[in-house]
Amino acid sequence: MNPIRRLLVTGAFLVAAPLAALAQSGSDTGPPPDQQGKRPHGPPPEAIAACKGKAVGTQASFTDRRGRTVSGACTQMGDVVAVPPPPHAQGEHDGAPPQEK
Repeated sequence: MNPIRRLLVTGAFLVAAPLAALAQSGSDTGPPPDQQGKRPHGPPPEAIAACKGKAVGTQASFTDRRGRTVSGACTQMGDVVAVPPPPHAQGEHDGAPPQEK
């Protein structure tokens, strides 16, 4: 193998190996993908568990993945009963604090 080709192959490996390890690291804390590789939509397991055995309209609460307490009435959401997510405050995006003006 000529030196340039060897350098290209080595460089490609050095870039691809860490990327493959990162992809398999399990750093994604979201729900596992379904059989088509898509993330399922719907309430998180904690919201469903909070309403397990409770009637629709019953108050329940759970701690979300960010450590916040979410409270609300158990609501029919598709084929499950769960505490719905709180509405986002205006200017809030994914839990980031609002920016001061």
